[in-house]
Amino acid sequence: MPSSPPDIQVRRATLADVMALARHRVGMYRDMGDIPESEEAQFLEASAAYFRIALASGEYLAWLAFPSTSPGEIVAGAGLIVRPMIPRPGTTGGIEVRDAQVVNVYTEVAWRRRGIAALVMRHLLEYTTANHLNRVSLHASDEGRPLYESLGFAPTNEMRLAQPPG
Repeated sequence: MPSSPPDIQVRRATLADVMALARHRVGMYRDMGDIPESEEAQFLEASAAYFRIALASGEYLAWLAFPSTSPGEIVAGAGLIVRPMIPRPGTTGGIEVRDAQVVNVYTEVAWRRRGIAALVMRHLLEYTTANHLNRVSLHASDEGRPLYESLGFAPTNEMRLAQPPG
């Protein structure tokens, strides 16, 4: 297991953590300036509804950090969406082809700059390696990019449709 910043532990999320996951998702978008305050409550409920279903099905996994002295205080987390994918060159030989997308990486403001996000990400990446996930990707904010680069992530040739043809 990765070494922890002093007094911080990491565990896998359970259904009991749905609201913490949803709060972190809202906080992440709030910090990036991508959600108006008037939409936060609705987004919180929609996120919680997704996490209830996706955690139960195994489509979504998450790792949460907490102080050793306060196990109920979730201070950071990161999630992983796991999905089957069509085989690509180099992924044959009976290995199930699955992709993983890292999402919902968030650290509470008072706990930032202590290496906690890196710790949570190392736990998540250990899982991807141990479970033979063939490709791991994420969308990085400007603030998060140095962390992800330090963990081995690199820019790709991915493009996104900005507006569906109409």
